[in-house]
Amino acid sequence: MFGYVIANKEIMTEDQLKRYKACYCGLCRALKSRRGSLSRMTLTYDMTFLILLLSSMYEPEEQSGTERCVMHPVNTHAYWQNSVTDYAADMNLALAYLNFMDDWKDDKNLLKRAEAGIFGKAYSDVSRKYQAKCAFIEERLMELSEIEKLKSPDPDLGTRCFGRIMGEVFYFREDPFWGGKLRKFGESLGEFIYVMDAAVDLEKDRAKGVYNPLARLAAAGRTEEDFRSILTMLIGECAARFEQLPLVRDVDIMRNVLYSGVWMRYNTETGKRQAKGGGADEQRSV
Repeated sequence: MFGYVIANKEIMTEDQLKRYKACYCGLCRALKSRRGSLSRMTLTYDMTFLILLLSSMYEPEEQSGTERCVMHPVNTHAYWQNSVTDYAADMNLALAYLNFMDDWKDDKNLLKRAEAGIFGKAYSDVSRKYQAKCAFIEERLMELSEIEKLKSPDPDLGTRCFGRIMGEVFYFREDPFWGGKLRKFGESLGEFIYVMDAAVDLEKDRAKGVYNPLARLAAAGRTEEDFRSILTMLIGECAARFEQLPLVRDVDIMRNVLYSGVWMRYNTETGKRQAKGGGADEQRSV
């Protein structure tokens, strides 16, 4: 359910792209130093956005430099990181591990069980450091799994549940004023991600007979245009909460993500479906 919160690099300036890539490389570097080289397998751009947002909010001191690594062995590349990067690296690892375990429990996917086994010790370390936070996320994932097992016809149940997970991730530290607003922003972003993921996977899930929270709406005749309208409303609420935050540094990169980047995967998938169905102008049920 990750991989949606990314930037549209095609419309970034050169400086924005350098800054964004250096943030991503800083996250990769933090994962390696904190949780071992293999933890870089879990690296996502979703947590890069988290770093940009929390760094802009709290302005921790940055460390930057250039280096070569396994992924870039020939040319040096820039990186920057701070205390938020360390937090995001731990949340990146925790979410990846719990997602592997959830896939194993739901589908008995041996590959996912093996992947979870690789990061079991690292997750134990993270969960000891963030005991209450990890316990909350685990409880919500169990709740979400139960909702999906029961094939709830109400898509709002799973949507709100996943939103609460992301709200907890975005709640970085005790902050009597901005902490609540960050949590609400995270919740709204999580709700968008959950519905976006369901919309992208709808045809595949229906073909496999797998539960999808949007299946009942599709069976009732809702079209791709209807789902786009729902998604537009959800990301609109998310963007409104974003604009209330006191963000200055890297705000243009974050706006790129929220107003353009989050749509890239969805637009690619709907474009494929429209081409398969006979053209972009065809109005049809999903």
